[in-house]
Amino acid sequence: MSLTLARFADLDDLENVEAALGSFFADRIERSARHGDAYRNLWVAARDASAGGKKIRPALVIATHRALRGENTHAAIDVASAFELLHSAFLLHDDVIDGDLIRRGRPNLAGARLIEAVDRGVPAGQAAAWGQASAILAGDLLIHAAQLLVARISGPEGRRRALLDLLDDCVFVTAAGELADVAYASQIEPAALAEVLAMSQSKTASYTFEGPLAAGAILAGAAPEIVSGLREFGRTIGTAFQLRDDLLGVFGEEHETGKSAVSDLRNRKLTPLMVVARSTDACGRLDSLLGADPFDEAAATAVRELLVDCGARSSIEGLIAAQVRRAVEVIDLSPFPVSLRVPLRKIIIEATDRLG
Repeated sequence: MSLTLARFADLDDLENVEAALGSFFADRIERSARHGDAYRNLWVAARDASAGGKKIRPALVIATHRALRGENTHAAIDVASAFELLHSAFLLHDDVIDGDLIRRGRPNLAGARLIEAVDRGVPAGQAAAWGQASAILAGDLLIHAAQLLVARISGPEGRRRALLDLLDDCVFVTAAGELADVAYASQIEPAALAEVLAMSQSKTASYTFEGPLAAGAILAGAAPEIVSGLREFGRTIGTAFQLRDDLLGVFGEEHETGKSAVSDLRNRKLTPLMVVARSTDACGRLDSLLGADPFDEAAATAVRELLVDCGARSSIEGLIAAQVRRAVEVIDLSPFPVSLRVPLRKIIIEATDRLG
């Protein structure tokens, strides 16, 4: 299963978000042409990198706004688009940090630019630097664009300020999570399970669930207790979503996830899955397998088998189940209207039931 806009909002909403994003990129591509082919091509590549995907974040903004009887549909589309641009930016930066050249089953922006440069006779090292610089700049531009979209929405000034503060918090917290992820993976800082779980929540839950859900409520003029309840729900189910994503990053099928099932292992990402495994007697064997050179599919298969045998995978499944129970409690204890409770329960299922 995968979260999609069509599951929680009308197909017209999906088309409106796609149209808004299309107009945004068309404008940027046209404006960039006056600054040379390289810059125009960067915006074309940014548009292509943002195409596709499951549109989770726009879905949550629009569904929440509609469930709370919001009437500012145009603003909801713009804010939904902003969160999608933010997501695209973080993916671009994340791939550079991880050294990945593939995203959604095809060369990502850095990878495509590298290939283009090599085809033109540029040495591999310089081509790689060109690809990385392009991805970093594109990500920076999309973060700025997301903020601009929100700043320009119509409606009460107080809501616009609240949305800008929310978006700022999403960027701030996500960056903290990304930095912690690199610190733990590089062994610059030691980390126990609690710290790595907090990192996972910061890196993904904030801008994938907490932010979009709260944004839809703020746009609808919801009461503060509704917004705070949605933020807690978002943090909780977002953590479960990231835990599931960590499992997919190791046990998922690349043709379904569109992401390498070897990259996280090769980069020794210190996910909760790996923290649990390292707390068992399998730690020494795990380090030996992860140190294989080259680290190929055979080595990855051996690691996967060890993660199952030592009980790490089942432990993460237990953590996901605990987060789901807490998310249900938040729904039951918060003053959400029935119109909101129904989609929230669907979100729980869609966010966590993605791996057999």
